[in-house]
Amino acid sequence: MATAMADADFAFVAREVKARSGLVLTADKSYLLETRLAPIARKESLASVAELAAAARLRRDERLIWQMTDALTTNETHFFRDRKPFALLRDRIIPELQQARPAGRLRIWSAATSTGQEAFSLAMLLDDLRAGGRGVDAEIVATDLSERVLEKARAGLYTQFEVQRGLPVRTLIRHFEKVGEFWRIADRIRAMVRFQRFNLLDDLAPLGVFDVVVCRNVLSYFAPETRRQVLERIAAQMTDDGVLLLGATESTVGVSDAFVPEGGYYRRTLVREQTASAA
Repeated sequence: MATAMADADFAFVAREVKARSGLVLTADKSYLLETRLAPIARKESLASVAELAAAARLRRDERLIWQMTDALTTNETHFFRDRKPFALLRDRIIPELQQARPAGRLRIWSAATSTGQEAFSLAMLLDDLRAGGRGVDAEIVATDLSERVLEKARAGLYTQFEVQRGLPVRTLIRHFEKVGEFWRIADRIRAMVRFQRFNLLDDLAPLGVFDVVVCRNVLSYFAPETRRQVLERIAAQMTDDGVLLLGATESTVGVSDAFVPEGGYYRRTLVREQTASAA
C-alpha cells in the first residue's frame, strides 16, 4: 500500500510543477503522482513517492523537481488523434493559406508535441498532399518541455501498439519501415520536422512567426489565468490570418480575446480589430 504523501510535500510538488509547466495538480490527482513518479522513486533508491516528494522539498533538489515535472506533464498522444483537425487542415486551412501566399512557405507549430505522433501526422498529411499534386512548401516545428520525450520523437521509432492507434495499414506502409519489433518513420517524413525543447510558459519570440499553431489537449491542464497568458503569447507569434487548432474540449471563448472561433478552429484576432472593439 502506498505511503500517504504529507500535505506540505504535496503542496511543494504542486507549486513547483505549476511554476515550471503550468500543470495544475489538485488533491484528487494523487493517483497521477503515484503512477508517474514511482519509477523515479525506485531509480533514486527511495521507498515511496512520498519519500521522493519529501526529499525534493527538503533538499530543494532542482534535478529531482525537473524529473518529476517531466513525468507528470507527459500526456496521451497517438497518430492522427481526433481526425477532424487533420481533415480541416487538408481540405480548408492549408488551401486557404496557400492561396493567400502563393509564393510563401507555411510555418506550422506542433506545441507540446510529446513523443512526436502529432508532428509526424502533420508531416504525413503534407506528404500525401504533395503526392496528390497539391505541393505544400512548409516547415514544421515541434516543441515540448520534456527532452526525454523529444529524444523518442527524434528517433522516430514506434511499437506495433503505437502505430496501430490511428494509422490505417495503407498509411503505415507508405510512411514507415519495419525495423525488428519496431516501425520507423520514413526519412523523408522525419526530415520535415524540427524538434526543439521549449516551455510554453517562456517567451515564445525565439520560435518565430507561424501560420498554423496546433496546441491540442494542453490548455485544459492549466489554470484559467495561465491559459489566457499562453493564448496571448501564441497569438503574438502568428500571422494576421493565422489559425489555431485546440483539443476537442478546449476553447478560447471566455478565456482570451486573442482568437475568434471559425468552423472548428480559431483565427487570430487582428490587432486593429481588438483596438476597434476597445474604443
